[in-house]
Amino acid sequence: MSKTSSPVAETEHEGRQACAARHRSVALIELITTAALALSTAVAATAVSIGMARAEVSAGVGGAQSATFAVALGIGLLMWAVPVLGAIMAAGQRPH
Repeated sequence: MSKTSSPVAETEHEGRQACAARHRSVALIELITTAALALSTAVAATAVSIGMARAEVSAGVGGAQSATFAVALGIGLLMWAVPVLGAIMAAGQRPH
């Protein structure tokens, strides 16, 4: 008993395979892009940390400038925390 398939079924099967291959290539591109973004973020953070250490930013602040430095540091931390907390909250609201 040989099974024969209709041309419509073969076309649907080929369409699904093409769609699956396309999704795999898109997923691979997204993975590579995410890895590149993570690497570039790590490099940028390292460069900024090394620059601050070489400039001795915290050692040069004293007296009347300490309040200004504290405010600037607080604003910097706030600018970092807002998108991070937003991303965490958005990840929690994903439909399952």
